[in-house]
Amino acid sequence: MSLIRLLDSTVEVAQAGNGRGAREAEAEALDAYSTIVTRVAETVSPSVASVRVNRRGRGGWSAAGSGSAIVVSADGFLLTSAHVVSGSEGGSATFIDGRELPFQRVGTDRLSDLAVIRVSGDGLSPAALGDADRLRVGQLVVAIGNPMGFAGSVTAGVVSALGRSLATSDGSTNRLVENVIQTDASLNPGNSGGALADSVGHVVGVNTAVAGVGLGLAGPVNGTTAGIISSLISQGRVRRGYLGIAGAGRPLPPRLVERLGRRTGLDVMEVVTGSPAAAAGLRKGDIIYEVNDAAVTDAGELQRVLVEDAIGKPLKLSMIRDGEPREIYAVPLELGITTV
Repeated sequence: MSLIRLLDSTVEVAQAGNGRGAREAEAEALDAYSTIVTRVAETVSPSVASVRVNRRGRGGWSAAGSGSAIVVSADGFLLTSAHVVSGSEGGSATFIDGRELPFQRVGTDRLSDLAVIRVSGDGLSPAALGDADRLRVGQLVVAIGNPMGFAGSVTAGVVSALGRSLATSDGSTNRLVENVIQTDASLNPGNSGGALADSVGHVVGVNTAVAGVGLGLAGPVNGTTAGIISSLISQGRVRRGYLGIAGAGRPLPPRLVERLGRRTGLDVMEVVTGSPAAAAGLRKGDIIYEVNDAAVTDAGELQRVLVEDAIGKPLKLSMIRDGEPREIYAVPLELGITTV
């Protein structure tokens, strides 16, 4: 039961005239809140490790930096933030049962700020992964990690906003991580890579940034994340398609909305010279509203189409040019290898 429903039921009971006062009703609501947070903490904390990374210096490898990580498989794979293990090949992961296990970095994807590490040990407790796409603003969430080096810390709050964007870079390519979760659950340095869980103990986010007092950000855990984890485990990296355009969402012309069954498209604001988009004849001012017959309303939806399977295969781009619909085909190349 969600916190909102618990509060609603408490109010209904208080209003039914059963003799309990407002303070008793409020105490019951707080007890329910505590019960949820306690249950989530007990469920998820065994799956969250405190991570200390080793980085090479002039004197060799030494401990430098810390964060958190989430167990995603019983055979030792953990999910964390890419910036936590950036520049490191390994370190140690400490669990709430006191075990300290060495880890090695398996793969890093800076463009999603996600990384996978692997510890040498058994008997691990994988976290249940949820679906951030089903979150609602106001929903209770619990953050578990190791802020300021304090292992196993738990904070709680609500989803403050959804659909935020987080700028990332791999040094040569910039990208926006879409649908980032904003929460008021207290986050501090060291929380990065830790779990953001819903009221049933499913991990719906990977804590990644502290944007200000009472404002934390977490990368979403959803179907896209599952694909990234799989690629990092199997290949050590994530391959993405590249078209070479920049754009933003824009309403379609009113006279075409009913005809096309779409209301919004992606306004092409820039086409990179020599890119697949340029080779296909895409122009600044075109409005893409479908890719392979699937709706595209903003840059995030186009990014989700440009997965590994799209590389080297023709994509049908349905667009509007000079006020009229038309179609062209573009063949994505691999991001980071073929970009100009």
